[in-house]
Amino acid sequence: QVQLVESGGGLAQPGGSLRLSCAGSGFTFSGSDMSWARQGPGKGLEWVSDIVKDSTRTYYADSVKGRFTISRDNAKNTLYLQMNDLKPEDTALYYCIRAVGSSADYWGQGIQVTVSS
Repeated sequence: QVQLVESGGGLAQPGGSLRLSCAGSGFTFSGSDMSWARQGPGKGLEWVSDIVKDSTRTYYADSVKGRFTISRDNAKNTLYLQMNDLKPEDTALYYCIRAVGSSADYWGQGIQVTVSS
């Protein structure tokens, strides 16, 4: 049974930081490219970042470039998203995703990040 379980969300002040984690199980995590996406209130789904299976390449949406860092620990089957200099517009439900080409096949349940003073 495939599971992607996000943790680490919550409330942060503008300019603050949070680190999201995603624990994967039931599939070959080390052989999978992984992504983060988000959906803000009243907005559509937005892709945030990708990391390839061996961490040699990462990609970011322009809206988070320079502030967010994606990483992974294949020994722990865990994906991370370090979010710095958070802005109110980063408020969203964040999803951990297994990427398959330009699509995705497995999704986590999502975790809420709220940026507010």
